[in-house]
Amino acid sequence: MQTIKGDWENEIKKWLDYLAAAGRADSTMRSRREHVSWLARDFCTSKRPFEVTLDDLMQWAAGFTWVMETRRGVRTSVRQFYAWAVDTGRVEESPAEKWPKVPSVIPQPRPASERDYEHALSKARKHRDRVMVRLACEAGLRRAEVASVHANDLFEDLDGWMLWVHGKGGTLQTVPLTDSVARDLINQIKRENDGQLAGWAFPGEWADTGHMSPQWVGKIVARLLPGAATMHQLRHKFGTDVHAETGDLLTTQQLLRHATVATTQRYVRVPAERARAAVKNVYEDRLRRTA
Repeated sequence: MQTIKGDWENEIKKWLDYLAAAGRADSTMRSRREHVSWLARDFCTSKRPFEVTLDDLMQWAAGFTWVMETRRGVRTSVRQFYAWAVDTGRVEESPAEKWPKVPSVIPQPRPASERDYEHALSKARKHRDRVMVRLACEAGLRRAEVASVHANDLFEDLDGWMLWVHGKGGTLQTVPLTDSVARDLINQIKRENDGQLAGWAFPGEWADTGHMSPQWVGKIVARLLPGAATMHQLRHKFGTDVHAETGDLLTTQQLLRHATVATTQRYVRVPAERARAAVKNVYEDRLRRTA
């Protein structure tokens, strides 16, 4: 793999400092850095960062068979990099300004099955791993949110246990926990902190934060799941289960902590039997009325 060096390395570092100063979330910065680094590796021996043209970018992007979501992400990252270059006087015009829009494709919900979840729980030999799986499936937490759970985030109100979740984009929101999940989480925190309800639930050494890296949390859970099931599909299962129980898309949106209902719809799979029953009821009722 081509190593990033010279002007590319320096400019990317300065851009990331700019994003950090603006308070961008670590997960966002990692994604942006990864995308622009792909560009840098392919151009660092032939062109300096601000010698790249729109034609260069189009030829480069056309050479990959990315899925649409990745292609949209790369476009956003590169456009932001060159918009920063314009704002800071490094270049007069962004070569990525006229990068054509990438169509938005609504992915199908991919919830893990109940069997997947039970398999992961049965395979979890460590209490730590079991708690990770439960937080993903029974509270809908993302891997980065699981990684950063701290004793200070857990509290009990009049209705039961709640958890402050440090979400995407630096958001901070609460999610309810069942008594069972809360007990498991409390025990996990105490196990890791000499019996005290204080400190990280999943301590580790990552970016000087003191907690485990999201990537490692994801790998731990993925190894417990069968086949190609992923930790994020447990979050899809949570959303699907909540919607099946409530029939309320707004409540599901709130619990998944999505900015829009449109995003929530990507997570919720309507059971085939429910769709079949709806069609059956509609048309059988029509036949009864016309008989």
